Amino acid sequence: MNTTTPGTLYLCATPIGNLEDITFRVLKTLKKVDLIAAEDTRNTIKLLNHFEIKTPMTSYHEYNKIEKAKYLVEKITNGTDIALVTDAGTPGISDPGEELVKQAYEAGLTVTSLPGACACVTALTLSGLSTRRFCFEAFLPVDKKERRAILDSLKKETRTIIIYEAPHHLKATLSELYSYLGDRKITFCKELTKLHETIQQMTLSQAIEYYGQTPPKGEYVMVIEGISHKELEKQSIQEWEKITIQEHMDIYLSQGMDKKSSMKQVALDRGIPKREVYNTLLK
Repeated sequence: MNTTTPGTLYLCATPIGNLEDITFRVLKTLKKVDLIAAEDTRNTIKLLNHFEIKTPMTSYHEYNKIEKAKYLVEKITNGTDIALVTDAGTPGISDPGEELVKQAYEAGLTVTSLPGACACVTALTLSGLSTRRFCFEAFLPVDKKERRAILDSLKKETRTIIIYEAPHHLKATLSELYSYLGDRKITFCKELTKLHETIQQMTLSQAIEYYGQTPPKGEYVMVIEGISHKELEKQSIQEWEKITIQEHMDIYLSQGMDKKSSMKQVALDRGIPKREVYNTLLK
């Protein structure tokens, strides 16, 4: 029987640019754990060297996340304390860390998160757009069918939308966003927390024109306004107005609704008084 006390998996947020954004707790943890699992050891070694941390590292990335997670979970089960770090920011947010966390919980292990820098939240606070409700899409899917489905769902998204994009895909993505969402406000955040941090506020149409003349450089966090409830209601009414009131009525009647209820629902859908529906049907 194995009486070894299991270790702990520590999710350690690392700076997204400015090294001074690392927390004392993360530094202390990176020094005391037995092993650091890093998305790219070549990047993480620079961070460790800067803070004179000598803890051993192992690679844990998108292409080995399933099998390597099993290996790391076994080590934690046998008493090894492991810190997980991503290239920059909070592990588990749009990176392979979520798989390791999932397997760790399935094995009954202790997982704890050491909060810190996160590009999507930093960008949101700098966007000048609504921060009360937001959705994070990270990088849009490469698969065309899945990408279309996501973009189609964003048409009616009332929350502020956060999307990551690489420079060589930016112009094409902006054209897609404009095609699906129309001309929304957008804030571009680049080089966050760094010396040349750049925040640009414009509309999607202005962005298409701007980046048509200015080559994109560096990775972008795009923060896009959601559609207003008023505009969403207006679009819904416009859709219903494409059919007659009688055709509209027939939809609900065919679903088993009685005449009175159908008239009430038609009036609500079209934003008109019930009396108008009644008079139209009489004619």
